[in-house]
Amino acid sequence: MPNLPIEAEQFEKIRTKVFADSESAVRELASGIADFIRQRQTENRPAVLGLATGSTPVKLYQELIRLHREEGLSFKNVITFNLDEYYGLAPTHPESYRHFMEVQLFRHVDLPANQVHVPDGLVERDRVFEYCARYEAQIAEAGGIDIQIVGIGRTGHIGFNEPGSTRDSRTRLVALDRLTRRDAARDFRGEANVPAYAITMGIGTILQARQIRLIAWGDSKASILRAAIEGAETGSVPASFLQHHPDCAVYIDQTAANELTRFRTPWKVGPVGWDRQLTRKAVTWLAENRQKPVLRLQDEDYTENALASLLVETGSAYSLNIRIFNELQHTITGWPGGKPNADDSNRPVPAEPPFKRVLIFSPEPLDAEIGMAGTIHRLVSQRHEVTLAYLTSGSLGVPDGEARMAFSLLHELAVSGSGSRIQLDQLAKEIDSKAPFDEDSRDLRQFKGLIRRAEARASSQILRLSLDRVTFLDLPFYEQGRYRQFRWGAQDVDLVTTLMGSRKPHQIYLTGAGADPSSVTGITFHLVAAALQVCRQESWFSNCQIWLYSSNERPWPPHEIDMAVPLSPAELGIKLDCLYHHRSQRSQTPFTETQPGEGWQQAEQINRATAKQYDHLGLAEYEAIESFHRLKNVNAN
Repeated sequence: MPNLPIEAEQFEKIRTKVFADSESAVRELASGIADFIRQRQTENRPAVLGLATGSTPVKLYQELIRLHREEGLSFKNVITFNLDEYYGLAPTHPESYRHFMEVQLFRHVDLPANQVHVPDGLVERDRVFEYCARYEAQIAEAGGIDIQIVGIGRTGHIGFNEPGSTRDSRTRLVALDRLTRRDAARDFRGEANVPAYAITMGIGTILQARQIRLIAWGDSKASILRAAIEGAETGSVPASFLQHHPDCAVYIDQTAANELTRFRTPWKVGPVGWDRQLTRKAVTWLAENRQKPVLRLQDEDYTENALASLLVETGSAYSLNIRIFNELQHTITGWPGGKPNADDSNRPVPAEPPFKRVLIFSPEPLDAEIGMAGTIHRLVSQRHEVTLAYLTSGSLGVPDGEARMAFSLLHELAVSGSGSRIQLDQLAKEIDSKAPFDEDSRDLRQFKGLIRRAEARASSQILRLSLDRVTFLDLPFYEQGRYRQFRWGAQDVDLVTTLMGSRKPHQIYLTGAGADPSSVTGITFHLVAAALQVCRQESWFSNCQIWLYSSNERPWPPHEIDMAVPLSPAELGIKLDCLYHHRSQRSQTPFTETQPGEGWQQAEQINRATAKQYDHLGLAEYEAIESFHRLKNVNAN
């Protein structure tokens, strides 16, 4: 008997499993892979795996390594074929996918070297076609791929099959999309250093695998996942070609699933329990969908948009509209630290104490400024004691060109004190002689960290922050690691815990709740959450509000906003001036198709867009708004 469709998943054209977090997802997926490998061992047959790279599969490989070390899973009968490789990179290059696989999996398990296949990024150009045909033949000779692991890029690519790829495409050389290269810019210290081409398995090659498992984490993947899973099959979203595969499944965490119909508009798929948060979500969605202010919604607007059950629960559109309008209005405040001597019963922040200790965590320099520079300026102006803590130096995000300019400036100014300490002449020679993809020495990373520290200090002064309240923690996980290989631990948590204990804050601001768990932003969120768990018994903790500020990748939608801080034109100008002082990052922040441009431009667009949303919902018209979500459970993902 065929599997019957599940009501909640009726809009999904690919079987999709949603997990609370990425750890739960990879445990189940890795367990299935392990069972298959063991089954093939009993049959004396090989298990052929297709492997992916990037930050997404890192946790999967960690779980497979754990199964090997702790549960005796052997990989001796496994044959692997990787999806892709950057063209022009040697296997030993730190950003090559062959090197990635060695570091993340191969060297940690008993997989025979002669059973590993990764495309060769150095094959001569006139031999590429022949080489790719041979790669296809090797897959066929191994009996075909049994289980293919794929991620999904923000363009919808699988492997490096960018938009425009055909359903029957085979292994080949491809040009990389601009968005794909921008997303890789951090790894290569600037977009100019990202290879323009790659060798990738084709979509037709991928579809020949007996099983396909797509994995994705974080809210930045939510929109493209919806297009791939629920949209039409189209070459503009290559992952949509997976819809007709007989055994394809998607493994995603809750934040990556948020745009699927069953989570975005669950009332469209079946009965729901109308709690306060879901009711507010439905009403703001309806107002935006009907292009009406909340107070002008009528009964027929609800009934014609699958929301009749909401009226049954609440009585009438009139009373419901007033309730939601008031809830939205109460999120707006010009006093993010609380308004002294005021009735705070409908305000997001209590009035007492009138002057609060505020601790703001920024994963890297610029992150907090993008999310809440205007609010920082407001808090300082209203005489709160604000500490801005940069958790990492951000040195990995500084392009070589910016470091070269800094060297030149220091030489012109004949700065000798700090210059002798980190040997400027030697570093200048290093940066002039290094290839675009070479690793930075420890001293060069330190110097790049100083560039970002100087930028952060300059921008903080624009916000009127006293420099003695600007803290650089330089957490060890970052200083001793690199992208996709970060491992945070007790020492990182201790440093954050110590800072919180010394400040005893009434308010904490942080970001990264829905970020990719392997990203700097995602890692710092989880380690700060771990530090908060340690501090739960401290006397200050019970009176501390924890606020999440939004990122450029995902601004808070109106129903998730618990505090909206309006910015005047002058305050928005101060914010943009602050952001512009982060010179080394002007072209480093990944852009999106909906928010093009550099990081500071995206921040302006998002803040203006949030203000327009409030205006369209029937609330007061503002120049811009910074938004915040109250975190009540420090374990929340």
